[in-house]
Amino acid sequence: MVFSNILSALVPRDKNFFKLFSQASGNLVDISKVFSELVNAPPDKRGELQKKVADLEHVGDEITHQIFTELSTNFITPFDREDISYLASSLDDIVDYIHGSAKRLETYKIEETSASMKKLSEIIENSAKEIHVAVSNLKDMSNVVRVREAIVRINSLENHADDVFDSAVADLFDNEKDAIKLMKVKEVLSNMETATDKCEDVANVIETIIVKNT
Repeated sequence: MVFSNILSALVPRDKNFFKLFSQASGNLVDISKVFSELVNAPPDKRGELQKKVADLEHVGDEITHQIFTELSTNFITPFDREDISYLASSLDDIVDYIHGSAKRLETYKIEETSASMKKLSEIIENSAKEIHVAVSNLKDMSNVVRVREAIVRINSLENHADDVFDSAVADLFDNEKDAIKLMKVKEVLSNMETATDKCEDVANVIETIIVKNT
């Protein structure tokens, strides 16, 4: 029985890791879509969407927990343990920042979302879709070209998010006379822009995995 347990731990269970990562990136797409709906919805329609975002954040936490459980119980992994850990954490970070942005919209009572917020939510959603493409193709390294193309698009989207954020903040300081509102809006924008930074972190770790395994 002991030998059987040891042997089981030594056998790589690639399917488990890749299945969980695909679930994590799929959940990221789901929460980004709901968040985009939330940003574009009128204040009286946001309650149900806020709850959906919170529920999907909990789903993401559970998937991340499962990945780390797999990591702690398997001696052999499909790629470096550090990269598995970083990829899991980075995916979870994006979900957390999306959830944080949604909470701030509610907490700060932001009744009218700006064009910049809507654009950033669109960029987050598009980045999530590209991440899902990249993660879903990690299992088969023969699709490395497709993965790299997704990485390039994620990096381009992050650069676009920087431009949108910088322009939005500049406009905010030029035109918003209410200092408290200015701080609230800037923090929401900053949180959303950080979500795109975290998307780039995922792209970077996927690039590292490709370099090490091809």
